[in-house]
Amino acid sequence: METLMWVAGYVLFLNVYLYWLMGKDKAAAKKNQPRIPERHFFLFSALGGATGAYLGMQAHRHKTQHRSFKIGLPIMIAVHIAIVILIVGVLM
Repeated sequence: METLMWVAGYVLFLNVYLYWLMGKDKAAAKKNQPRIPERHFFLFSALGGATGAYLGMQAHRHKTQHRSFKIGLPIMIAVHIAIVILIVGVLM
């Protein structure tokens, strides 16, 4: 049970981080400042933060026209849900 709490905390942290990062990158884009590389978003999304990245993308209206984000993030979310379902099924 303790491991489950650590994993939940990790996933929560990644999602909050990516939500915030989308807003930060949008602000940088508006001010013509250095940007956050897309690979950074995809790496941390793949590691469990896809939901936060997707919600941040929608809330901040950032990268909504990028096909790789518009399609890739929902696919990652679906994969993450499938992994959780498999893990819960194995544990029960």
